[in-house]
Amino acid sequence: MTDIRVQSLEQPIDVSEYLFRRLYEVGVRSVHGVPGDYNLVALDYLHKSGLQWVGSVNELNAAYAADGYARVNKIGALVTTFGVGELSAINGVAGAFSEHIPVVHIVGYPSTVSQRNGMLLHHTLGNGDFNVFANMSAQISCDMAKLNNPAEIADQIDHALRQCWVHSRPVYITLPTDMAQAKVEGARLSKAIDLSEPSNDAEKEDYVVDVILKYLSSAKNPMLLVDACAIRHRVLSEIHDLIDKTGLPVFVTPMGKSAINESHANFGGVYAGDGSHPLEVKDIVEASDLIITIGALKSDFNTAGFSYRTSQLKSIDLHSDHCIVRYSTYPGVRMKGVLQKLVQRVDPRQLSIQKTPAVRNEVKDNHDESPTITQAWFWPKVGEFFREDDIVVTETGTANFGIWDTKFPTGVTALSQVLWGSIGWSVGACQGAALAARDSGRSRRTILFVGDGSFQLTAQEVSTMIRHKLNPIIFVICNEGFTIERFIHGMDASYNDIVAWDNKGLVDVFGGKGVAQKYTVKTKDELNSLFADRDFSAAGEMQFVELHMPKKDAPRALVMTAQASAKTNARAE
Repeated sequence: MTDIRVQSLEQPIDVSEYLFRRLYEVGVRSVHGVPGDYNLVALDYLHKSGLQWVGSVNELNAAYAADGYARVNKIGALVTTFGVGELSAINGVAGAFSEHIPVVHIVGYPSTVSQRNGMLLHHTLGNGDFNVFANMSAQISCDMAKLNNPAEIADQIDHALRQCWVHSRPVYITLPTDMAQAKVEGARLSKAIDLSEPSNDAEKEDYVVDVILKYLSSAKNPMLLVDACAIRHRVLSEIHDLIDKTGLPVFVTPMGKSAINESHANFGGVYAGDGSHPLEVKDIVEASDLIITIGALKSDFNTAGFSYRTSQLKSIDLHSDHCIVRYSTYPGVRMKGVLQKLVQRVDPRQLSIQKTPAVRNEVKDNHDESPTITQAWFWPKVGEFFREDDIVVTETGTANFGIWDTKFPTGVTALSQVLWGSIGWSVGACQGAALAARDSGRSRRTILFVGDGSFQLTAQEVSTMIRHKLNPIIFVICNEGFTIERFIHGMDASYNDIVAWDNKGLVDVFGGKGVAQKYTVKTKDELNSLFADRDFSAAGEMQFVELHMPKKDAPRALVMTAQASAKTNARAE
């Protein structure tokens, strides 16, 4: 049967090569993961398909790195082995699902024969059930492709990759050992996978656009609020076209930070309810009689503890697969088509435009005579250190909240995990982001800010950065433990403490001796000197900084969000 089928193929090609060539086609250049006996044969095909194998110290870090790679590269890929490998990665993949990140998760599986016979194999639960782990991943994947039948495999791969791209969420692909070298039709590779955005029904789209234009023209103070899914679902060019044509004031949420060119005259800052920056942004946005939100994810940390004070009666919400105008929902009307048509049809002369507040890095406003580096002084100061096109990675905790008070230069890409909030994510994500920047051929600095507590969860990924000769600038904020947890509950509790590491010493342990520069910074003057150092700023090699801050100091937005979170946690029915 198999021989007859192979003879009928126009251009027979092994499944592994087909899969990896399709990955290359959709934009992946480097594949993260950890080798295991169920994926080893497939890994032999990476190089011949034009892909680089990254390898990570563990599968969780690999998943974080694939997430960071995808945020910069638009799509990423991860290879693990059945059971033990995929379960180690599942937290990272869940985070990608939560935050709308397109990651292709390929799992090396036992052979189809072993599965059918329920064999008692290693990495199983010993019960003959080979679907149990796939069932777990089904909840965090927008498509499942079990590559068990050569006659269906090429279709399954193409469909899964399209779903990953269009929905901007992970897909799960099983590759059994006996399918890795099975033959499929290679002639299909001459036709690219269709990655085009699904079109809206023209009549529905026109109706929604007409309604939006009506409300826009009658509003006295309309504005735009851009959130994370505008980035994930690739509508930033449409948004900038709309801003340029209309002059509408535009604000971002914390998760939408860097979606808008912050040097643009219409950019007004970060709206996060009580955590807004500049502080007057809260009053300006909440006084608006029409807010058009684009790609909103109104989570607790993204809204500074649900502290929005806006009315749905004054809101139009555009999403990747539906639109909401006031209290009317339009399923299936996707924001990309709506935004494109708005740009075409809007008449700026009919709009009432209010002045946008100026945004700047408030360094002098937060300066004091003490040599101590405070959170309030540090984050605006960092804004003066950033350059155009930097990639800025901030860890859940002080960095995630502190960066709200930083104004970015043009072209900065900000990576944060505000919704899923898995501590340690940023170290792996930094590795993936730096690699994606190099794969793109562009010269971009990657700068990581991570707390000492979070760093201890995933510090080993620094060794992967060293192995691949990546040159991030890494700031480990040394403030003696889990600051965000302290402000939620247990300020002096021992469970929020950590053992102080020699973080700089770890760089040498991980292979960085002679290929990385290391610094300890404890005062404002020392930090100013470091920022003025041309070699440090050029980041021709890894720059690793232990940055000391007070134990009980935190960004203002973190303090108020933590207080709101504590109230939510304590709330009874």
